[in-house]
Amino acid sequence: MPGSFTSFFRRVLEASIASVPWLVSMYMLYWLQYGQIWAPDTAHRGKMSVAILIVGMGVSFFIYSYFLKRAKK
Repeated sequence: MPGSFTSFFRRVLEASIASVPWLVSMYMLYWLQYGQIWAPDTAHRGKMSVAILIVGMGVSFFIYSYFLKRAKK
């Protein structure tokens, strides 16, 4: 029983760590809007938003993939 709890806790912790870059990118977009740094008429705002999200999700994907590869060893 303790081994399964440890394994479960470790998977939850790894998933939480892997999701941090994605959450940071989401917060960055929120902060840019809330701080009125980006106005609705900012040039290429949509493209920059998509790029920020892709980078955050990509980094999260690579971190999670690293954890999965390390667990299979």
